[in-house]
Amino acid sequence: MRNFQLIIEYDGSRYDGWQKAATPAKTVSKGGAIQEKIEEVLAKMEGKPVELTGALRTEAGVHAYKQVANFHTDSEKKPYEIKQYLNRYLPRDIAVLEVLEVNDRFHAAFNAKQFIFEYRITIGEVPSVFDRKYNYYCFKRPDIAKMKQAAKALLGTHDFKAFSDNKRMKKSTVRTISSIDVYSDEKEVTVTVAADDFWPNMARILIGTILDCGLSEIEPESIPGILESGDRERAGRAVEPKGLFLTDVKY
Repeated sequence: MRNFQLIIEYDGSRYDGWQKAATPAKTVSKGGAIQEKIEEVLAKMEGKPVELTGALRTEAGVHAYKQVANFHTDSEKKPYEIKQYLNRYLPRDIAVLEVLEVNDRFHAAFNAKQFIFEYRITIGEVPSVFDRKYNYYCFKRPDIAKMKQAAKALLGTHDFKAFSDNKRMKKSTVRTISSIDVYSDEKEVTVTVAADDFWPNMARILIGTILDCGLSEIEPESIPGILESGDRERAGRAVEPKGLFLTDVKY
């Protein structure tokens, strides 16, 4: 049995996220799930169902420059043949950038060490019509110094329960954020977050909290108390998914 790794890029605008629903009835948009679309093409290629494992679940509307996935197969096809086949039949908003044959023990999710997200915020007086699908527009110019102060307070290993929308989460909510960078110019603010793991909506809540600090809706000095409280109501908003990109997965 051979094991192949895929490097995938996608525009998540019309999809329900990476992971397919447990039952078809739970799929709410016409796009379905990205995992599902790729599995359908792999099944067509193989003539039987193929299970694809993604590195990280991205939620509805979130994009990826680099999602990593793997699948096992008995196929004798070469990596470039699999890549060509997938890109021939996949929708144009999903692309397979690389196909690599890897060690049988490689697992896209379990072996991942770090995930990096980038969020784009337009702050210009007039938002570009070409950025509207991929940038969040902020009507008020945020205080970048406050955003950086909030970002610094979130670094390190903490219990990020306050940054979860899932009140019934049974898994540990302790995560390690290794870096948060806030860049800005006259027209755009970019927030980049790197952590050992993210659960659904966590990146959006983290960035929403940082943005709310920049808009003086939350004070950066309150971040340690928010972390300690574990109270979702004290953290900031979850920013819109359209500005969020999974940019890298490190192993």
